[in-house]
Amino acid sequence: MSSPYAKLYNPENVYLSKHGGGAGNNWASGYSQGEKLQEEVFDIIDREADGSDSLEGFVLCHSIAGGTGSGMGSYIMERLSDRFPKKLIQTYSVFPNQDEISDVVVQPYNSLLTLRRLTSCADCVVVLDNTALNRIATDRLHIQNPSFTQINTLVSTIMSVSTTTLRYPSYMNNNLIGLTAPLIPTPQLHFLMTGYTPLTTDNDQTVNVRKTTVLDVMRRLLQPKNMMVSTGPDKTNHHCYISILNIIQGEVDPTQVHKSLQRIRERKLAQFIPWGPASIQVALSRSSPYVQSSHRVSGLMLANHTSICSLFERALGQYDKLKKRGAFLDQFRREDIFKDDLSELDDSRDVVDCLVQEYEAATQSNYLQWSAKKGQEEAH
Repeated sequence: MSSPYAKLYNPENVYLSKHGGGAGNNWASGYSQGEKLQEEVFDIIDREADGSDSLEGFVLCHSIAGGTGSGMGSYIMERLSDRFPKKLIQTYSVFPNQDEISDVVVQPYNSLLTLRRLTSCADCVVVLDNTALNRIATDRLHIQNPSFTQINTLVSTIMSVSTTTLRYPSYMNNNLIGLTAPLIPTPQLHFLMTGYTPLTTDNDQTVNVRKTTVLDVMRRLLQPKNMMVSTGPDKTNHHCYISILNIIQGEVDPTQVHKSLQRIRERKLAQFIPWGPASIQVALSRSSPYVQSSHRVSGLMLANHTSICSLFERALGQYDKLKKRGAFLDQFRREDIFKDDLSELDDSRDVVDCLVQEYEAATQSNYLQWSAKKGQEEAH
């Protein structure tokens, strides 16, 4: 509560651990603490929900690799979907940096256990990949050693722009469901990646407003280097977009948008799934009157792309290496959920494996038949 924005929040509705510690980077510990603290935490959530005029859903910001964000985050997600079954659960989930050696030895276990809940409890997951965020800060913003504050600035920009159409509503995309429904064709395929351009640092003086065009912004959004997810090279070249929503801010003429979409289509800059419409949706949004922008036009892309499954494959590979050696499992056995057996870990692996298969199947033209057949098998 020492933030300059502390006054925006009701201090009664902020929970701080009494002993000041977290969950020791252990998913099982975070989950157990969630169970113990559920009354206090859900009192706060109920108070906030009761104070809403028209509650539409919940937004959860957390990390999947540590203990509190992953374990307690998983517990809260499960309880929210039980207690508010008709409300949307959207998450901004931070995935660990793969370019650095992690100091969290049980990271693969934590990640997989959280991914299971993100698959089954969340309706929409915006993936924020620390690997890509660090790369963007280094390569695009030329920051040698990015600080947490600088990385968080990138994340807060994404969160801020993705909610502008809700905060400055027009006749379209003015609620959470309207924003996410066109991006998610089937319940399982709900992991989204984001891109933002043009990127600036806090040091950039906003005295000179740079000229950026709608076509320029929309073309840049399709470049992998501007994506906030590091998916690695697609060697087989079979991955494709399932859906795209571009939120364009600034001085924009709708005819420019139409021309830009035409140019992108003519140049085949985006490859789409064979079983759905190949369309880029565009939402025009007003810029905040309180923030001076250094660009005439800026844009955020929310995209559902099949290559996101490479992140899940990476998590599976790391999990298998650790589990095969039976490494660091004692930390989990100490908690009630793992006292009797470790089946929860293997069940989570199966769920994430099915998710990878789902995204791989989505690249094929027979995906809808595959999905229907899978649904029938699960029903029996």
